[in-house]
Amino acid sequence: MPTWAIVLIIVAVVLAAAIVALYFLGKKIQKRQEQQKEMMEANKQTVSMLIIDKKRMKLKDAGLPQAVISQTPKAMRGSKLPIIKAKVGPQILSLICDEKIFDSVPVKKEVKAVVSGIYVLDVKGLHGRTEVQPAKKKGRFRKALEAAQEKAGAKPVK
Repeated sequence: MPTWAIVLIIVAVVLAAAIVALYFLGKKIQKRQEQQKEMMEANKQTVSMLIIDKKRMKLKDAGLPQAVISQTPKAMRGSKLPIIKAKVGPQILSLICDEKIFDSVPVKKEVKAVVSGIYVLDVKGLHGRTEVQPAKKKGRFRKALEAAQEKAGAKPVK
């Protein structure tokens, strides 16, 4: 048997083993995520708060309690998270926001928020309407890409 065939078979076996390992690891992580979501749903409460500021910050720079930082995995500590500074009653707190609602959270407004621990799950306006953020301007690359797609017929002309 030629050497290249042996190398090809070994590479195929290693790839198959990696795919199987990733499949089972993904199932395990998905189960853990479902358990966490159930626990957050069980512990959620509605709170009135004044949103002071919102930013995407690293976990260690966000001003969260040391217990929270020490419980997070080391790989997660360097990643940026959506953080909201809010006044809840007499206290000013740093809270972690859900990525889905972060863009719709109004700044310098009083809102009713659904909170589970230090995690903000949902936000509804309390006084007045919540303003939707205006769409971001398109850059040159995005405009050129859309123009090329329209010419190619991949995207309907507006």
